[in-house]
Amino acid sequence: MILVVDDEPDIRRTVKDILEDENYKVETAENATMANRVRSQQRPDLVLLDIWMPDTDGISLLKEWSGPEGQDVPVVMMSGHGSVETAVEAIRHGAYDFIEKPLSMAKLLVTVERAIQTDKLRKENLRLRQRLEPVATLIGKSAPMERLREQTERTANTDSWVLITGEPGSGKGVVARCLHNESPRKHAQFVDISLAAIPPSNIATQLFGSEEGGKVRPGRFEQAAGGTLFLDEIGDMDLDIQAKLLSALEENRFLRVGGTQTVDVDVRIIAATNQDLEAAVAVSRFREDLYYRLNVVPLHVPPLRDHREDIPDIVNFYLNWMVEKEHLPYRKFSVAALNMLRNHIWPGNVRELKNLVQRLLILNRGEEVARSEVELALGNRKQASTESFADDAFGLPLRDARDQFEKAYLEYHLLRSGGNVSELAQASGMERTHLYRKIKSLGINPKLGKVE
Repeated sequence: MILVVDDEPDIRRTVKDILEDENYKVETAENATMANRVRSQQRPDLVLLDIWMPDTDGISLLKEWSGPEGQDVPVVMMSGHGSVETAVEAIRHGAYDFIEKPLSMAKLLVTVERAIQTDKLRKENLRLRQRLEPVATLIGKSAPMERLREQTERTANTDSWVLITGEPGSGKGVVARCLHNESPRKHAQFVDISLAAIPPSNIATQLFGSEEGGKVRPGRFEQAAGGTLFLDEIGDMDLDIQAKLLSALEENRFLRVGGTQTVDVDVRIIAATNQDLEAAVAVSRFREDLYYRLNVVPLHVPPLRDHREDIPDIVNFYLNWMVEKEHLPYRKFSVAALNMLRNHIWPGNVRELKNLVQRLLILNRGEEVARSEVELALGNRKQASTESFADDAFGLPLRDARDQFEKAYLEYHLLRSGGNVSELAQASGMERTHLYRKIKSLGINPKLGKVE
């Protein structure tokens, strides 16, 4: 949709007719107030904006639309009193181009086409970067993984909503990305939000966006328009937000926080949780109607201990990934080392195994990873207790020994959680503000365990 903003009725009518002849959908507005109303209700693909208007001029409106993230919609300025200074100012504030009146219809059509195409290329580049960064491959030839792969492929071709269950670190996010990448929506955005990592008071703004002082900040729903919205850890959402989410899903529209006009939405919803939502429904901690709304197609990701025969393939995948993406040195895992990994329980699942591979590559003690090195690494991660550092700690003053234990304990849980501070706070029973201070005071890298 193209939004034409101009105070002259003849120009609005002429531009609208010409663009509609070229099969564009067009909305018009005669002033800034109407432009803001249309823009808040529908996200245009392009705005044609007159500079000289009686209430709020086009440059002021352009500045108003330029938030911290810049222009999310391309804007072409129009003026019958153009100057180099005006054009430069418009471009400086985020306008795509500047065209003079009286309008040359040929130039107008070329500019419109190029602006929309350029914006599509920008969004496509962003989408490709997002697809390249996270892992979106189901690894393994075991029966559980073949079954999951078959279910994922079959479900991806539909537009059905999916509820993915599984233990922390098992790969629920990977399944979500596979569903998107193999779906008819693969050319649109995949937008994810970890509901456990956001304070409850901010979740509504993050999901639905906000309107304040004339500024519109799109939320995750609008960012995912035409694509997929992945709601990770849906079980951590409080009941008030659950009600707002259910309303948005049932009506395919919502109100931004602070807004008065509804916004239409077209997204595919994929949700994930490591909780038993049926049990949460039974104790009224999760809405039954929302549970059945989300649980159209259930997919369960097996824990790593149930498909340990896939561990060599998983190790090889992440080994090559980290060598290529992070430029870590290649190290071959010996047969004895792989056998050691196969016999481990893996409470942190694939995420724990991935972090271990990363750690062993970083340590770089030789061209081959030996069994003894894996045994030492697993032992250190498995025992954040007096046994793992007794020889060093018992000769220290109590305060230093306590700091050493706290550092080992917090690093262990950071590795287990893949660097997720929210999960660390839950595991340790610490308030997040205090936890951040403790991490900083102990010199712990808060990105420990994360694989970018």
